[in-house]
Amino acid sequence: MPEKVMPGPVEGPDGIREAVCIHTRKIYDSCRDKDCIEDLRFYPKLQYVDVINRALSVKGGSAKLLYVYVDVEPVSFNRGFYSVDMRFFYAVTLQAYLSSPAPVSVEGLCVFDKRAILFGSEGSAKIFSSEARTGEPDMQLMRKSNLPVAVVEAVEPLILDARLVDHCGRRECDCDLCEVPSFVSSCFNGELSSGDENRRIYVTLGQFSIVRLERDSQLLVPVYDYCMPEKECSCDTGHTNEDPCGIFRNIGFPVGEFFPPNTITTPENYDNVKCCFCGK
Repeated sequence: MPEKVMPGPVEGPDGIREAVCIHTRKIYDSCRDKDCIEDLRFYPKLQYVDVINRALSVKGGSAKLLYVYVDVEPVSFNRGFYSVDMRFFYAVTLQAYLSSPAPVSVEGLCVFDKRAILFGSEGSAKIFSSEARTGEPDMQLMRKSNLPVAVVEAVEPLILDARLVDHCGRRECDCDLCEVPSFVSSCFNGELSSGDENRRIYVTLGQFSIVRLERDSQLLVPVYDYCMPEKECSCDTGHTNEDPCGIFRNIGFPVGEFFPPNTITTPENYDNVKCCFCGK
C-alpha cells in the first residue's frame, strides 16, 4: 500500500515539486441531455398580437437562451441525492406570413421546465466566510446551508418547428407571465402578452445541456511549479526607443514578490518557540 501523501515538498522522478492542499469545488455527479422540447407556448410582445391573429402561417427564426433559474432540494428517503429544478427562459423570433410574400418578424418568450436527480453527497457543517457581500444575507441560503451547488451549462437552442393553433384549449398548465423575473421581461423592450386565447403559437426547440452538482472540498494536488506567463505584456506605444522603457524591459520579472516562499526545512529552535506560544 503506498504511503499517504502529506502537504509539503515531494521528491520524485515525475518533476512534482510539492503537494499542496487547495480549496475548490469538486464535481460529485453530472449528466448531459439532448432535449427535444415540443409545444412550448410562445408569449409574444403585445405589439405583435394583431400580426399573429392575421397570420396564415409561421416559420422558425432564431432562439436565444436568456437565463436559467436553478433550485436544489434534497430527495426524501434517498440520502445524498438532490433534485435540480431548472427553468429555461428563451427569447424567440419567428417569421409570420400574412397575405404579402414578405414575412413579419415577431418576438416573444418561451419557457421550459426541467428536472434532474443527481448525487451530491452530504454536509452538515455550516460555512461562513469573511468575503465581503453586498446587501443583506440571503435568508434562503442561510436556511439551506451546505447544499451542493448546481451548475447548468447550455448552448443556444435550435428552432425545430413552429405552428399556429386555432381554438386550442388542451393545454391547462401554461407559464404564468407573473412568474417571469423582471430582468427577463426587460430583455424584450416591450410588454409581453399571453396573446389571443383563440389563437396560439407553439414552438419546438432542441436544447443541449450539461448539469452537475458541486461541493466545496479541500483536495491535495501535485504541483510542478508556479504558473508564470511566458508572454510579455505589449507596451508598444510608438516610442520604443526611449531609454527608460528600454531599461525597464531588461529588468527580470520579480517572481518572488508575487508568490510566497516555500519552507523546505524546519527553522531553528522551532520546537522551543512553538512550546512558548502553546503555553507548555
